[in-house]
Amino acid sequence: MKTHTLETVGADLVYDVRGPLPTTDGRPPLFMIGQPMDATGFAALAARFPERTVVTYDPRGLGRSTRRDGRVDHTPQTQAADVHAVVEALGAGPVEMFASSGGAVTALAVVERYPEDVTTLVAHEPPLITLTPDRSAAERARAGVRETYEKRGWGAGMAAFVAMTSWRGEFTDAYFAQAEADPAAIGMPVEDDGSRDDPLLSDRSWAVSGYRPDTEAIAAAPTRVVIAVGEETGDVLTGRTSVAIAELLGQRVTVFPSHHGGFCDGEFGYPGKPDEFAHRLRQVLDGAS
Repeated sequence: MKTHTLETVGADLVYDVRGPLPTTDGRPPLFMIGQPMDATGFAALAARFPERTVVTYDPRGLGRSTRRDGRVDHTPQTQAADVHAVVEALGAGPVEMFASSGGAVTALAVVERYPEDVTTLVAHEPPLITLTPDRSAAERARAGVRETYEKRGWGAGMAAFVAMTSWRGEFTDAYFAQAEADPAAIGMPVEDDGSRDDPLLSDRSWAVSGYRPDTEAIAAAPTRVVIAVGEETGDVLTGRTSVAIAELLGQRVTVFPSHHGGFCDGEFGYPGKPDEFAHRLRQVLDGAS
């Protein structure tokens, strides 16, 4: 693996390349992106594609990628421009892309703005909450996570986030009537460390979950776009958002093994099924539905 730093306007972007460039297998590089997950989150999945040249990167302001633009928010438009810059720096033509969570939102923005950059995009569970029928309630639930984080710190905020993202179905009065989630009950710290800059729990990534993709531009792009969802996800928020964007694109979701983090080993908590996930991703990239 070789690590590179690309200096752009406002940020130094760090990305890793596993394998040769140009590729020797006749396939485009396989680019894996997340948000707020950085490159470390794709170690297990990348390792299961030894035959491919795999590229991972840290979005600006996350992991090793530093920013000099004076901002702390994360927007799909800015991140899409960063991904475009990395693709150009690779000098290997368009890429295939696996993108998860907020990274899937970024990837959809890439297809809108730079359609020649990506041949196939597998967008796994993009959390586009404004596309859900209960968008106002979903935004209220999101605001509640931030309020808990601001009042009680990271552990309480994460417990609130887990409660929101594991709620099944629309956000009803029953959801908002619940007692505040107990961080200790899910192994999170009770003590407040005083920080308030977490991109997941603050409002710094609201532009990601609040993004409204230009579905006409995506449909008109030469990119093959596949919206993926985990078989265990069901009707929790990211399952519902995946179905919503798939329907807007005139397709059905493609089911993958496991859950929202199904491509990860156990290093980030609840382990997924990375072997099965990689097998399914390989099938889909090869053209299977």
